[in-house]
Amino acid sequence: MFQAFSRITLPSGKDFFGPVVSQATFHRPSGALWQKSAVNKLPPDLPEMPPCDFKPEEYKSLSGERMLEIRKRNCNPITMRNTYYKKHLHVHQGYMQWLWDINGRRYLDLFSGVATVSVGHCHPKVNAAAQKQMGRLWHTTNIYMHSPIHEYAEKLASLLPDPLKVIYLTNSGSEANDLAMLMARVYTGNFDVITFRGGYHGASPYAMGLTSMAAYKYPIATGIGCHTTMCPDVFRGPWGGSRCRDSPVQTIRECNCSPDCCHAKDMYVQQLKEVLDTSVSQQIAGFFAEPIQGIGGVVQYPKGFLKEAYRLVRERGGVCIADEVQTGFGRTGSDLWGFKAHDVVPDIVTMAKGIANGFPMGAIVTTQEVANALTRGSHFNTFGGNPVACSIASSVLNTIEEDGLQQNSAHVGTCLLTELAKLRDKFDIIGDVRGKGLLIGVEMVKDKVSCEPLPGVEMNEIFEDCKDMGLLIGKGGVYGQTFRIKPPMCITKDDADFAVAVFGLAIQRQMERRL
Repeated sequence: MFQAFSRITLPSGKDFFGPVVSQATFHRPSGALWQKSAVNKLPPDLPEMPPCDFKPEEYKSLSGERMLEIRKRNCNPITMRNTYYKKHLHVHQGYMQWLWDINGRRYLDLFSGVATVSVGHCHPKVNAAAQKQMGRLWHTTNIYMHSPIHEYAEKLASLLPDPLKVIYLTNSGSEANDLAMLMARVYTGNFDVITFRGGYHGASPYAMGLTSMAAYKYPIATGIGCHTTMCPDVFRGPWGGSRCRDSPVQTIRECNCSPDCCHAKDMYVQQLKEVLDTSVSQQIAGFFAEPIQGIGGVVQYPKGFLKEAYRLVRERGGVCIADEVQTGFGRTGSDLWGFKAHDVVPDIVTMAKGIANGFPMGAIVTTQEVANALTRGSHFNTFGGNPVACSIASSVLNTIEEDGLQQNSAHVGTCLLTELAKLRDKFDIIGDVRGKGLLIGVEMVKDKVSCEPLPGVEMNEIFEDCKDMGLLIGKGGVYGQTFRIKPPMCITKDDADFAVAVFGLAIQRQMERRL
C-alpha cells in the first residue's frame, strides 16, 4: 500500500525522515523511479513519517565513535555480532512507539526491543509508577512481605483461567523456562521434555537445551533429556494449505481439505506420535511450545494441533508448558494469552519481555499441585519479585486495559497483515506473511517457485534500507529469512501505513538491485 510520498529537503543533512515532512506535497512514485546506476542511493521521494509532538532531550553524552571504541575494548565480542546494522544505530531516547538516535533522527520502532516494550517506550503511566515505588522501596527479597509483590500476584492470577493461580516471579524468560523445566521434572518424576524444532526458549543452561536453533547452541552438554518434534510450519513444512492458520492471512499453498478436517494438522500430529514412540521413555516430564513461535520466525501451527498435542503429552504423564514470553499480554489481539486461541489450558505458563515493558522481569504461573513440587527442595531468587519490578508490571496491566491496547493490537495488526499480504502478492521475493495482532512475520524467499530462503546479503540490504528510511524491524527464522514485526502495542493506523510504504519501497529497491 503506497498511500503518500513526500519530496523532502534535507535541513543541513539532518533527519530526512523526521517531522519536517508533514509540510510536503504528495505524489505516487512511478515504477521507474530510479535508474539502476543509482539504486544504492536513497530516492528523493520517501514515505511521510507520521508526526510526533514529543521533543527529545539534546544528546550530550559519549560520541558514537567513543561508544564503539569502548564496546570493542571492554564489552564481550559477542555484542559486536549482535549489532544489527553496518553503521551502528546509537539510540538516545524513546517515547511510546518512537526512538531517537544521538543525532536527533527519529525512527518508528516496529521491533520494540525484541517484542519487549509492550505499552510504549517511557509510557508516562509506567514511568510514574516506577518513580513512585523507587522513592519508597527499591529492593527487598521475598523473605519479607511487601505489598507490590502481593498486589501484582493477585492481579496477574485473576487474568488466567483456573487452575492457573500460583505465581513465582523471576528476572527473565530464560529463568522462567529453566524453572518450569525443573518443576515439570520434579512434579512428574519423569525426565524427557519435548519441544519444536526451530523453537527458542532462552540461552541459560537448561533453556539452551530447550532451544532448537543451531545459532544459539554451544558445544556443551545442555540438551540431555530434551527432544524435538517437527515444527508444524504450514508454509515451509511438508504439509500446509490455505485454511490452516488462525490469522487474517493464509499461505498461498492450495488446500483441498473439507471444512471439518485438516490434513496438515493430522500429519504433524503423526510426527509427534513418532517422537513419543521412538525417542523418549514411556513416561515424559513435559512439552514446551510457544503459541506462535517468535525468534523461529512467527510460525503458526495448524488450528487444532496444539490441543491434540496436549492430549498426547498428558497421556504419557507429562505437563504442558506454554511459553508466552512473546505472545502474552495482549500482543496477539484476540486474547491476553496466546494459548487461549488454541482452546487449551496449559499446566504451566511462562512469561517475560512485555510483562514489565522492558524492566527485567519474568514469571511462572501454574497449578497448586505443580507448584507444591518446588517445596521438595529449597529454591530462592534474590531479585524475583523486586518491588520496583512488581509496581511497573502492575502498571503495565492497568495500561493495557485503560489504553485498550489489546484491542489496538487486533485492529492495527490486522491492517498491517492485510497490507503486507498485498506486497506478498506483488513481489516474488516475499514468500509468506503471517501472524496475529502485532506479532507478524514476513518470510523472504529467492522466488515463490523454489521457496528457498532469501540470502543473508539481500536480507541485510532490505533491512538497512528500512532503517535509513526511519523504520526499525527485526529478523528471525531458522535461516534468518524472516522479518519480524513486533511493535509497541500503542502504534496507530497511520504508523502502520508508513511502515508498509517504507517496507514496500525497500522491497522494490531490492528488486531493482537484482536487474
